[in-house]
Amino acid sequence: MQRITPTLTATYQDFKKIHTLMRGRILLEVLAGIALTLIFVSCERVIQLDLKNSTPKIVIQGNIYDQPGPYIVKISNTVNFDASSNYPPVTGAKVVITDNVSQNETLTETTAGTYLTSKLRGVPGRTYSLSVKTANDTYLSSATMPYAVAMDSIFFSTSLFSGEKVTTVRLLDPPFTVNYYRFLYFINDVQQKAFYVLNDDLFQGATIRYALLSRGTDIKLVKGDHVVVWLESVDHGVYEYFRTAGSDEGESASPANPVSNISNGALGYFNACSVRKIGAMVNE
Repeated sequence: MQRITPTLTATYQDFKKIHTLMRGRILLEVLAGIALTLIFVSCERVIQLDLKNSTPKIVIQGNIYDQPGPYIVKISNTVNFDASSNYPPVTGAKVVITDNVSQNETLTETTAGTYLTSKLRGVPGRTYSLSVKTANDTYLSSATMPYAVAMDSIFFSTSLFSGEKVTTVRLLDPPFTVNYYRFLYFINDVQQKAFYVLNDDLFQGATIRYALLSRGTDIKLVKGDHVVVWLESVDHGVYEYFRTAGSDEGESASPANPVSNISNGALGYFNACSVRKIGAMVNE
């Protein structure tokens, strides 16, 4: 893991220098940083579901990684808008995951609504299919696991807007492939509520510096905090779920539900992703 000494300089003269130096790859990286900030503004959200409909809906959340299992699928039902926020678990479902090379496993319900694998292993390049059968319905989904993209460095700087410390990671986007990313953010082993997604439409083969801004959250880094960032390489269906989960700008009292990649009207997502991690301690 490479550490980069943070910098905090952004004066008018600096911007004039940047303007004169924008050539080739430098231009691409500067534009990438600006565009990523704009993308982030619409993608940093806590997922809100529209639960005003009195008819309960099933919520399925499943993840498979290119790391040793077990992997978890959680199943619950929504509740009325004015009811308790504790979603009742769905028990007794038959949950099966298969892949395109004949791996097949029926998951075990370990606690109410939580189903675990025991032998399945996620492998990049394979397509995984999920089947959930309840007493009355069947729900299907599939996701293809992309190959991993690693972050090469993590560093901390100070936001020009808020004056707070900001975590930034750097990665090299693979050329000639379409990539979708989801970042998970941990501070002192606690996963933060904010989520971050982007695609590489504007950054094919470029070095991307991605700032995990704290806009709209209570993230406040202090000296001694240990920060870990997960970079999940996800497929298009999972990207669309989290992108649409963050598309509401707070103008609607009843945002639309995110676009699920699960059939039959289910809420939630099924994610087969490769993941790489990087961490550092805040020293200043």
